[in-house]
Amino acid sequence: MYDVAIIGAGPAGASAGLFTAKAGKKTILFDSGKSITAKAWVENHYGVDAIEGPKLLEEGQKQAQKFGAEIVKQEVTKVSEENGALYEIETAEGKYHAEHVVFATGMSVKAAQDLGLEIIDGKEPRVAKIIKVDETGHTSLPKVWAAGTVAGVSVHTIITSGDGAKVAINIISQLNGKRYVDHDVMKK
Repeated sequence: MYDVAIIGAGPAGASAGLFTAKAGKKTILFDSGKSITAKAWVENHYGVDAIEGPKLLEEGQKQAQKFGAEIVKQEVTKVSEENGALYEIETAEGKYHAEHVVFATGMSVKAAQDLGLEIIDGKEPRVAKIIKVDETGHTSLPKVWAAGTVAGVSVHTIITSGDGAKVAINIISQLNGKRYVDHDVMKK
C-alpha cells in the first residue's frame, strides 16, 4: 500500500511526488504519457534555462524517483474508494492501493468524474472542465486531492508545479499531524 498515489506525472504530479517521496511517504506516480508539456517549449521557468517539454518532464520525474517515488508508465483506468480508508487505482496491468490520491491529470477529468468528484467549468483557455477543490487542493472526497491545471490553476508549467508542491505539503502535513516544511540549507 502507498501513502500517496498521484495520477499524472507532469509538472504538477511529479512536483507533488518529489515532495511526498522526499518526506518519506511511500509514493507512486502514474504516467499516461499524455502530458501537454510533452509538446511544450519552456523559456519562462524561474532558475531554469530554456528547455524542451519532454526534457522538463524527464528531469522532474527523475527528481521524484531520486527520493524513492515509483513511476508506473500506464494510464489509470479506474479509481474507487475502498471501505472509506483507502483507494484502489486500476491500470490495464494491475491494481494499487493508497491512502491519499492526487489527480494531476492536466485537462482530463474523466477518472475524477467516474469517482464522483464534483466537476465544474474551467476558466483557462482550452480547459473545459476542472475538479472543484478548496484552497488546499482538497476535493469533496476524503483524502482525495487535485493539483495543477485539472484543479483550476494556470496551465503554465511553473504554476502547475508549484501547485503540486502546495498540495503535497498539505498532504504530508495531514499525514504527519502537524504542519510540514521542507527547507534545505547549503552544506559547507
